[in-house]
Amino acid sequence: MPDPKLRVAVCGGGIGGLCLAVALSRDPSIEVSVYEAAQRFSEIGAGVMIWAKTWRILEIMGLAEQFAKVAHAPPDGSIGVGFDYRRSDQPEEGIRFLLAEMPYGCIRFHRADFLDVFINNLPQGIAHFNKRLSHYIRSTSDPGITLHFADGATAACDLLIGCDGIKSTVRGQMYREEVERVKAEDGDWRSLAECIEPVWSGTVTYRGLIPAGRLPAGHRAWTAPMMYCGKSKFDILQHVVSYSISQGSIVNVVTFASKPEREGTPYEGPWVTECSQQELLDCYADWEPEVVELLQHIEKPTRWGIHHLRPLPFYVTGAVALLGDAAHAMTPHLGAGAGQAIEDAFLLYALLTHPHVHRSSIDVALRAYEHARLQTATKVLKGSWDAALLYEFNNPEYGDDYSRLAEVIRRQWDWMWESTPEGDVNRALQYLPIGHGCAQSN
Repeated sequence: MPDPKLRVAVCGGGIGGLCLAVALSRDPSIEVSVYEAAQRFSEIGAGVMIWAKTWRILEIMGLAEQFAKVAHAPPDGSIGVGFDYRRSDQPEEGIRFLLAEMPYGCIRFHRADFLDVFINNLPQGIAHFNKRLSHYIRSTSDPGITLHFADGATAACDLLIGCDGIKSTVRGQMYREEVERVKAEDGDWRSLAECIEPVWSGTVTYRGLIPAGRLPAGHRAWTAPMMYCGKSKFDILQHVVSYSISQGSIVNVVTFASKPEREGTPYEGPWVTECSQQELLDCYADWEPEVVELLQHIEKPTRWGIHHLRPLPFYVTGAVALLGDAAHAMTPHLGAGAGQAIEDAFLLYALLTHPHVHRSSIDVALRAYEHARLQTATKVLKGSWDAALLYEFNNPEYGDDYSRLAEVIRRQWDWMWESTPEGDVNRALQYLPIGHGCAQSN
């Protein structure tokens, strides 16, 4: 076998990392390795949703048919419900103030089923488990990178992609090195230091799954993705999300209790822990009956401290790049985290497999990736934070003015229609000094 044109190390086997690895593995000129810290690939959490643009990427990759089999229902492009928004923070029956509809609607999955499709398309021999990255060393004499793992093992690559999540080791080293460089030049390093660690968003969520048969057949949570909205209670902002997954056999429920003014303050205790059902019910006492009924069927809820990243000023240093949550971990209010990771992966794949990209031009390809993705992903990250204020009637401009609120909520989805995956690739290729046109992806 001839030497590969690129040796790519993917650090982290979540949705973004596996999507990138599956795509790159189809190019015989690229050697791709996935290094996963755990003993096997796994996902924390139950539900994941994507939207039409992400579905188009899965179609281009030839995976749509496999994903359709594990979706809540096979997506067919027809107009569907994104979310059904209700005012629900009162003991009497709530009111709908917006039915947000769009092509494909909200395409939703059990997170483990979603990840399994990528796992099943990953060639043998690419994945390496129990490989927790401790640090990497970039060579000063050639473009190579040496990876050092917690078990003492090492590996070599030409390009390191940090797909290692919100607590990313790759991001930590990248930004610490930049802080030291800027310090040495007497520059303003403090804003860079704030990008190293994730911060608490001020939000706690309670999550649970309800199997088929427990909820009455006519409950709205079975029929459409629901956004039960509420105003402050005891200075806590609240809303409840529910949607069916696993071919409609399970309802995934996520409730939010927020104090936005506490964003960035320390979060006490583990990020994820079990809690009592009563704690959950007390938080949403006196909400409309169908919400209370929904929560009463969550026997073993878990409590999550929701963290996110401050917007990063860069994703790339030399031949090291960040992808997915390592680059733009966001709150879940737009259901966009998985989709943004897949958009990162698809664009990076298109750039790295371009025939004019080689070891000597890795840095140019990664800068094109950064130019194309940083501004877009940052916009979605900020929009996800803003969305919670809308759902909890806490936006100072709109409050609970339903007509104005409905219109601005509709507009918060505009980022999905501003471009196509093919168009994004073509624009990214404009940054390469080797002509234009979209690399074929199949």
